[in-house]
Amino acid sequence: MLVHVSDPIPVPPMDLLRRRAAALWEALPASILELAEIFDRAGHEFALVGGPVRDAFLGRSSSDFDFATSARPDDTERLLRTWTRSTWDMGREFGTIGGRRGDLVVEITTFRADEYDGQTRKPVVAFGDSLEGDLARRDFTVNAMAVRLPARELVDLHGGLEDLGGGLLRTPIEPEISFGDDPLRMMRAARFASQLGFDIEPATFAAMSRLASRIDIVSAERVRDELTKLMLGSAPRAGLRALVDSGLAAHVLPELPALQLEVDEHHHHKDVYEHTLTVVDQAIALETGADGPVPAPDLVLRLAALLHDIGKPPTRRLEPGGAVSFHHHEVVGAKMATKRMKALRFDKDTIRAVSHLVGLHLRFHGYADARWSDSAVRRYVTDAGDQLERLHRLTRADVTTRNRRKADRLSFAYDDLEDRIAELREREEVDSIRPDLDGNAIMSTLGIGPGRDVGLAYKHMLELRMEHGPLGEERARAELLAWWADRNG
Repeated sequence: MLVHVSDPIPVPPMDLLRRRAAALWEALPASILELAEIFDRAGHEFALVGGPVRDAFLGRSSSDFDFATSARPDDTERLLRTWTRSTWDMGREFGTIGGRRGDLVVEITTFRADEYDGQTRKPVVAFGDSLEGDLARRDFTVNAMAVRLPARELVDLHGGLEDLGGGLLRTPIEPEISFGDDPLRMMRAARFASQLGFDIEPATFAAMSRLASRIDIVSAERVRDELTKLMLGSAPRAGLRALVDSGLAAHVLPELPALQLEVDEHHHHKDVYEHTLTVVDQAIALETGADGPVPAPDLVLRLAALLHDIGKPPTRRLEPGGAVSFHHHEVVGAKMATKRMKALRFDKDTIRAVSHLVGLHLRFHGYADARWSDSAVRRYVTDAGDQLERLHRLTRADVTTRNRRKADRLSFAYDDLEDRIAELREREEVDSIRPDLDGNAIMSTLGIGPGRDVGLAYKHMLELRMEHGPLGEERARAELLAWWADRNG
């Protein structure tokens, strides 16, 4: 089957691809051609490979360049040092030596002819003798093109340019062999579907489906990195569909296919899986420019949109009369999001932010029916904390009803809530609400020292501040003394 992108990124026709790339080859920095000449004079093949070649055809330039060479790492390092003093060899065991000259960053890797043992995705590193062999071991044909330098000769043995023009992802060798060697390439297929907006070629997709369980040998960190790149792509829906339809998601993100709940004939609840994909799309559309509060692409917002309803399957209940409920699914979902993201080795800040948003995404419900008090608005802002701007967008994105009147009513209600927040901000420090009296003032007023009573008094004063807004110092002290007398009376 083809995993199709609903709104594919336009790919230029072949003649334009060739003209665009030729212009970029001609515009290669003189220092890159100088480096190529150094290797050429030493009798070594030298070629620009992989992503930079693909991106050149797509009209994207870069200051980072990946090269492949017949030179062994020691020779590469020696030759590179005649071009720049700034080199590094952290990838030496894999044949990679890096260097920087001004703004240009280069990585040069010896031709590879690795072998895999079938038990892990880590290859037995073996250096090869030909560019052709090196290209055959790459993940997809669009990434298996090279430009020999300094001759500027395109090497495309696997139809990469044709696939690029057709917006197709296909392995350069039999997909079973490619994915069997390195199962992470299956995740990359989904990632490139998101980043490039390409379709996955049928035989390649079929192999992904057959070998999906092989992804279990890949480390959580590697899976997380690919999922992150997928979510930050321009068409995450296509990548997510590829994960689910191939069966990969059942292994790396089982909460996603679990959203494919059976929809009863009376449609007592919407298709949660399709709803989720739409929420992701709508959340992306609400991201801002670089100067806005949620600059695109925003990983936290996108992950929160993806995971916001994962608590629905375990909380689904059939109520009397046939209605379906998902009581407290936001609470369950927040815990599930934390657990899954920990398993994928996300950092603590990202886990905290995403699970917080999942837990809060239903808080707005009910505002459209009964306008909140100032106290309720303060609590909403306080509970959202530093995630308020993302929560605004997640809440709006969560409206996927086809009922135009209902959608407009919810949109107008949220407009009103944001206006209320803005009004409160003009009158008070609503984003960082604190009691009118701090701990020292509380102890001074009550004539007590540090201890549990100070904490209880602080909590009481915070509650008053939340309920009534700023009290002023005189009234705050009077309220505190009244509370203290009542408590100890």
